Formats: sequence, structure tokens, C-alpha cells
Amino acid sequence: MKKLLSIVLAMLFLVGMMVPAMADDPIHLELYFPVSVGGKPAERIKNLCDQFNAETPGIEVEPIYAGSYADTRTKVLAAIDNHKTPAIAMMFSIDLYQLLSTGKLLDWNQFCTTEEDIAWLNGFYEGFMENSRIPDGNGGYLVYGIPWQRSTIIMYYNKEAFKEVGLDPESPPTTWEELEAYAEKLVKKDENGNVTRYGIQIPSDKAGYAYWMLQTFTLTQGGQNLMSADGKEVYFNHEKTIKGLEFWHHLSEAGLQAPGTAKWATTPSDFLEGKTAIMYHTTGNLTNVKDNATFEFGTSRLAAGTSYGSPTGGGNFYLFQDENISPEETQAAVKFVRWMTGDPERVAQWSIDTGYVAPRPEAYKTERMLNYAKEFPSALTARDQLEYAYAEFSVYDQGTVQDILDTAIELVMTGQQDAKTALDEAQEQAEMILFDYQ
Repeated sequence: MKKLLSIVLAMLFLVGMMVPAMADDPIHLELYFPVSVGGKPAERIKNLCDQFNAETPGIEVEPIYAGSYADTRTKVLAAIDNHKTPAIAMMFSIDLYQLLSTGKLLDWNQFCTTEEDIAWLNGFYEGFMENSRIPDGNGGYLVYGIPWQRSTIIMYYNKEAFKEVGLDPESPPTTWEELEAYAEKLVKKDENGNVTRYGIQIPSDKAGYAYWMLQTFTLTQGGQNLMSADGKEVYFNHEKTIKGLEFWHHLSEAGLQAPGTAKWATTPSDFLEGKTAIMYHTTGNLTNVKDNATFEFGTSRLAAGTSYGSPTGGGNFYLFQDENISPEETQAAVKFVRWMTGDPERVAQWSIDTGYVAPRPEAYKTERMLNYAKEFPSALTARDQLEYAYAEFSVYDQGTVQDILDTAIELVMTGQQDAKTALDEAQEQAEMILFDYQ
């Protein structure tokens, strides 16, 4: 009996020793995040997480590169299905409705109770919040996404190519008509008539963001968008959508951009290698272009049809709830996002390092950003375009409906269908998918 009592006491002693040790173990968070541009943003995310971990004992954030935005969506949804929901993830802002449909998404409002909290939550650019919140039914909003890796599409142009053909390098095209006329002048051919430089390149492949580029041609027609604000309707066969896709395809038919589908991933390198004089791409590639261009380049807002316009884009921080996520993990995730987005200096440096738009206005008032913008005015192009920005295409069952539209664009850009036929069929298919959410 004494021996048994000794064993029990020894075990209790060991358990007592383990409890404090376990209490000292840091809260571990896995942060899934995507990358769809050059310029090493993954490295910068890791560095920020390392800095947070060093400054915040008791919390350890492990950044996990999950591939493209679509790859990240697939992995997080799979984790949710397998009851391994992450406490936090950085995902596409347009994933909002699909994530809401899982029932696992947490709003940020419930964690913002003080004046300071509310000021932080309300302190992001309004344009970025269109893909980050939904009405709460009482005249306010429930915020589900915190902007971070955010962007607009901008026009990049080769100033030396402009000079070469007699165009003013400080006056990029401002209308569709000018865009076509400039691109025609900028096409360059060798002595055998082979094109060595196209006038313009706008990526249109399904592996990229074809739907996003189509928005540049609908939103610049008076702000016509591809979907309703509640994500339950699409306007694929609206007359302005058809007109926009027809103009885009016309640029290829006229020989001003390469025939077929241009790739999102290689469009920046084509621009840097002088294979195209103008490109439409995310401002998230700005630092990449700045660091690697061997020629003088400029940036501009997108050319207008009847108005200026651009969709916003990029990633938000999301919070999740599930039986495997403790309240302590949720609070740790909130603390991490507040740390990432709350310091204007940190937010400004993130924008400088990547080219993404700093998601909070006060970042542009910091000395480091003021000095940077003075030396490199293109740093403000995307920020200034927020005045004309609209929500990026976002609906329920995002992946399926997006694929329907991307397929229609591919059929048109490869000459397999005309714009009206392809978009009529896409509209019908999308309505069948969205019917369940009406």
C-alpha cells in the first residue's frame, strides 16, 4: 500500500510540474497566405511574423505559403471540411460570401468594444471595405475581412517606347480610343514583318484573373459591375459587359496585343523584357517592376470608356470559429492582425516593400511614405485610383461561378465564340448555381 501511495504521489507531483510548463507553451497559429505577384512578398510576410513572435511572448504565428489565392481557398475550405479549421487565414477578399456560407466565419465587430478598437476597425480605406463587410440590418455593417494585401489594377507603360514612336512619355492614354491609338503606334515589327513588341498586354488566362481584367472594361463604363452587392446575382450578359469584352478582344484582332490568352504570371516579365509597351496588372507588382525594369517606366489609372474605374483586389485577414479553435487562439489571432495593421509605419513599409496599397490612410502621412512618394510618384497611383474603385467580383460559390466567367472570356479571346454568345451562356449557367442562394 505504501508503495502504491508513493507512486500516486509521484505521479501527482509530475502532473503538477507539467501544468505550469504547459501553461508556458506559446499559442501556436498557422497563417495560410497566398502570393500571386513577384517581388518576394512571401519573404516579407515571414519577416513580419518573426518580428511579431519576437515582440509578443506567448504567441507564435507560423506563416504557411498556400500558393495562389485559389489554392489558398481550396486548402482552407478543405481544412474546414476536415474539422481542422484555422483560427486565422489571409485569403482573397472575394472569398467573403463563400466563407460566410460555411458558417465558420467570425465578424470583427464583436472584438472591437472600445473607442480605440472601433477607430481601428473604421480606419481602412472605404474602397477596400466593399469586399470586406455586409450590412447588419440596422444601418451598419458587420466586418468580416481586414484589408492587408490589397490592390487596384493600374496601367504600366514603357516611357522609352513612347519616346521612340513620338508619344509624350508623361501623357499615358486616358480613354479607350487613346489606348487603341497608342497601342497601334507602339507595335514594333522586324524587317520580316514579325511582331517584336506589342502595344499592349492584358492578361486573360483562366489560371490568372481574367474576370478581374474584364471588370476594367465594365467599371470604366459608368461603374457597371459584374454582380450585385449581395453576391446573389451576376450581370455577365449586360450590354456593357458584352461591349467591354468585345473591345478587349478587338485589341487582339487588330494585332495590338498577342492573339489568344495572355498569361497573368508572365505578363510582368513580358513588359520588363520589352515584349509589350503597356500592360494592365496589379499594383502588387509595382516594386517588382521598379526593381527589375532596365528602362524608365510610368504608371497611370486605367483608360476610361465613359468614366474612370477599377476593381479593388487582393487579400484580407479572416477569423474562423470551430470546435478545434480555443477562445485564447481567437484572441491571439485578433492581437496579431491588430499588430500588423495598427502601426502606420509598419503599414507604410509593407506598401513600399511590395507595391500593394497601404490599406490605411495614415500610412501615407508618415515621413517614410512621404519621402518615398516624392522620389517615386508611382507609389501613389493605385491609392489615388481608389477614388474610382469598386468592389471586385464576388458571389456565393465563388470558385464555380468565377470559372464559368473565366471560361467564357477564354472562348472569346481564343476566337471560339463571340462575346454575346459566350456571355449569354455564362449568365444562364451562373444563374443556375446562384439560384440556391436567392
